[in-house]
Amino acid sequence: MSLGFTIGRSFGSRFSSLSSSAAALISSRWLCRPASFRMASTLPKLPVFEAIARHDPDSTVVVHSGSGRRFRYGELLGDVCKTRNRLYETAGREDIDGERIAFLVENSYDYVVTLLAILAAKSIAVPLSPAFPAPELQYILNHSEALMLLSSAKFANKAQEVLRTELDEQPAYLQLAKFQGGSKHENVTLEKSGPGSAGMMLYTSGTTNRPKGVLLPQSVMTAQARSLLQAWEYIASDYLLHVLPLHHIHGTINALFTPLFSGSTIEFLFPFNADAVWKRFAAPFLTPDQTPDPDSVSPFTREKITFFTVVPTVYSRLLATHKLLDHDMQSATRKAISPANLRLAISGSAALPTPIKQAWSELSGGNVLLERFGMTEVGMALSCGLDVADRVDGSVGWPLPGVEARLVELDTHQIIEKGHERDADGRERVGEIQLRGPTIFAEYWRNPEATAKEFVDAKDGRGKWFKTGDVAVRRPVPNAGKSSTPSQKDWTRGDLYFILGRRSADIIKSGGEKVSALEVEREMLALPQVAEVAVLAVPSGKWGQKVGAVVILDREHLPEGGRWTPLDMRRALKGRLANYKIPQVLKLVDHIPRNAMGKINKKQLVKDIFQDEFSGDEM
Repeated sequence: MSLGFTIGRSFGSRFSSLSSSAAALISSRWLCRPASFRMASTLPKLPVFEAIARHDPDSTVVVHSGSGRRFRYGELLGDVCKTRNRLYETAGREDIDGERIAFLVENSYDYVVTLLAILAAKSIAVPLSPAFPAPELQYILNHSEALMLLSSAKFANKAQEVLRTELDEQPAYLQLAKFQGGSKHENVTLEKSGPGSAGMMLYTSGTTNRPKGVLLPQSVMTAQARSLLQAWEYIASDYLLHVLPLHHIHGTINALFTPLFSGSTIEFLFPFNADAVWKRFAAPFLTPDQTPDPDSVSPFTREKITFFTVVPTVYSRLLATHKLLDHDMQSATRKAISPANLRLAISGSAALPTPIKQAWSELSGGNVLLERFGMTEVGMALSCGLDVADRVDGSVGWPLPGVEARLVELDTHQIIEKGHERDADGRERVGEIQLRGPTIFAEYWRNPEATAKEFVDAKDGRGKWFKTGDVAVRRPVPNAGKSSTPSQKDWTRGDLYFILGRRSADIIKSGGEKVSALEVEREMLALPQVAEVAVLAVPSGKWGQKVGAVVILDREHLPEGGRWTPLDMRRALKGRLANYKIPQVLKLVDHIPRNAMGKINKKQLVKDIFQDEFSGDEM
């Protein structure tokens, strides 16, 4: 393992006026001399380490899809110890409890080791996205007051670029060597010391203000994992295909941290490429003569995928490209994603359009996508159940094990009690989802005002409620929640939650009516002419807000002449939506920008697309 040039926190101002070459020379002579540290094969007794120690040491924890390199559970804790000790060396001390350690490491076994090593040092892991430009990474390093920046060799240049920016204080830098796999099983002692301030800090997308650091203590990470273990029933034989970025809660907790508790295998295939994913799904179901290049297929990637969790845009892309596959690949992939082989396919991080859900079910022979609701601050909070009858269209299900949820009316702030989901006139009562429990984040880093603003006191003295900003209704569904599985019965009970959208972006107040942008999007996506859509609140002098739609057309389903007008849209939606919900303004585009998790910054999109409509009337 090699040590890159290192500048300690206390030396930052001393080196600030030096050239980078001079600073590197001084640092290599002064600070890269490792002190004599206890090279201990001990780790704190964190639940995740206890779980890993119990797994079969010869079972596979990580596979790299491209190379087929395999890493075993038996080598993981030893590699975590080695990396944790390097952190001590780089810091020049063994007490780095609560210090923030940022890292740029590709989706790999090395990422898993790095994350766990930071927890083992009782520090706070700050995963960075290599796709971010240097100024964004500079902001995170400054805001988190990172003691250290780690990188793999692949992102060493990116790390050096960030270190050359005007940082408030220069963090120490350590370039990590790449683990090759095949290490001997090392006996690691789990000492009884507590977790200290160990945890992870993820940054929000910053769509309205500068990104906020969401602090997730180790206890919160563990509570989130245990909640999902019960709800989604991860098991050691599960084999997860991981195609998500690792600076978001979805890819980090759901698809990495939680499977470590169950002894599952994680195969990394990132960045997402539809053709590569279909080939990987198909590999176990193709004969050698059907495989395009059988020598390139590792025996470890012949194992069937049993668990897949991604965002709706990934499913959309997979569906669009499946028809381009040859006959053998189409047959093999249908078999691969059938309920008999793909145990669980989950969609989240954005609303799942009904046409995508239906098309995936048809393609897979009945594998119904499971929807859930979560966010950086709370992990996963609501989910549909494993029983197919519990995967209700348009619903995100029930509060997950350990999570308390309630609805609070937007205007009156009254709690919508169970059994009172409709008002005296029979109309559904709409409310903001509020949550509490051990899975909720601790605070926004160094931002007590923002933290206080997002929590509300409870009269029962059992802890504050977090205001999610998401708006929903609760509805009874007759055939849902009747699972006979004990672990499911414990939480899949009562009325289900149906998300209407973000309070700030998806609830459109037009002419005194409240319109759910997600409901309108769902109906528009059911139209064959619409490939993608974003429904937005467009400022209006007459109506307060107008319902606007930004649409990408499906050219294959346009009428002769290739035109689709606002009038065509209104005719198509008549009978599907109340008149006041039908978009009043329509813009046709070739591209709708989304972030890595498939989400749209609707406030920015309104400014970019509808600036000329801000004070007009309805069409």
